[in-house]
Amino acid sequence: MVTGTVSPMAAKQAERLKEDGNNCFKKERFGAAIDAYTEAITLSPKVPVYWTNRALCHMKRKDWTRVEEDCRKAIQLHHDSVKAHYMLGLALLQREEYADGVKALQRALDFGRGANPTGYMVEEIWEELAKAKYMEWELLSARRSWELNSLKETCVAALNQQRALDMSRTEESSEEDYSSHTEQLKALDRVFEKAAEADKPTEVPDYLCCNITLEIFRDPVISPSGVTYERAAILEHIDKVGKFDPITREELDPSKLVPNIAIKEAVAAYLEKHVWAYKMGS
Repeated sequence: MVTGTVSPMAAKQAERLKEDGNNCFKKERFGAAIDAYTEAITLSPKVPVYWTNRALCHMKRKDWTRVEEDCRKAIQLHHDSVKAHYMLGLALLQREEYADGVKALQRALDFGRGANPTGYMVEEIWEELAKAKYMEWELLSARRSWELNSLKETCVAALNQQRALDMSRTEESSEEDYSSHTEQLKALDRVFEKAAEADKPTEVPDYLCCNITLEIFRDPVISPSGVTYERAAILEHIDKVGKFDPITREELDPSKLVPNIAIKEAVAAYLEKHVWAYKMGS
């Protein structure tokens, strides 16, 4: 067991072992890569990348318990580790711990945007987060739908029972009584339709969608001309098409793009209330 400060010789050997592990990983020799990273960890246990590299190998082998263990250790050593939070989130989702998995993916996304807003990891994390949020919503939505239907059936049965009781107390039923009963049933339908509205997907408001991707914003930025775009989309436009605003055609330097905090907060609020919209942006 290694304690205290790692000697320069041990640290150097650990780095060589990490490179050996990287080479094995590239060749998809995940078992050999795990062995190399494990030796590196034994020599220098406080280097987060050794733990995340080994976690990635475990993930390739779908050994989610070990993925979680290594990621938690990496996070202890480096709280802002994007990869550790990301893989931890995926491991938790495999156990169907959706709430905790979503939290881990959200942290990975926040740290990723801070470190490299246009990096491939940010896009990948968003897609997994969107899927996780949608899956969590589907489960809750199905439960709510079942509960509403059960409650509605109970209410309808109670109204029908009361109707039958009222009819048994009189020799004949009037048209007015029938109309009253029908209106009660219709009112009940309206109440339950209203209650189910939150779980019915609709169109996302235009102001929450990018003019380029036509999808709900993930990381909105505003140009000097006042138009808001998805960061990755407008940067791709500038890189491949030209340094101009695609809407106003004005010259546009990427350094002039600034985060649109107001729209970002509006999107977050909308997604909090309409979780189904995550699917439309994934």
